[in-house]
Amino acid sequence: MLTMKTTWLMAGMIACLMLPGFASAQKDDKNDDEGPTSNVTFLILKQDNGKPIRNAAVIMHSVNAHGKQSRGDLELKTDLDGKASFDGVPYGVLRVQVLASGFQTFGQDYDVKQPDVSVTIKLNRPEGQFSIYGNPSGTKGDKTPDPNAKPQ
Repeated sequence: MLTMKTTWLMAGMIACLMLPGFASAQKDDKNDDEGPTSNVTFLILKQDNGKPIRNAAVIMHSVNAHGKQSRGDLELKTDLDGKASFDGVPYGVLRVQVLASGFQTFGQDYDVKQPDVSVTIKLNRPEGQFSIYGNPSGTKGDKTPDPNAKPQ
């Protein structure tokens, strides 16, 4: 049976063994061969009154030259002022999707090609939807008059 002291000692040894690999991975992240990166800042607002939307999900995907988005994505959450930012976005096409409770989903591609990019997005409230099964007036079906119907 392992004692608490033995457990901590083993955890420390494992951390020491992993540390050199972690440090070299950190160095590789700053490799200049990957190309320039940008600091992208988002401001998410309500379309109707311009107030910030907090806790909106801003999802980013890089898009390759063939228009295919990457599998790995990054999700940010907006703060109380409706802002979110990420430093280290590679230059190129960035696909952005914004999701917020009570608002329509937003999606658009942006061309990131400078060190600092600011994006302001205004979200709309959802609109009413109509179907053949019912409409806001409470009647069912299509309200188009039948040309063959006899007047009542």
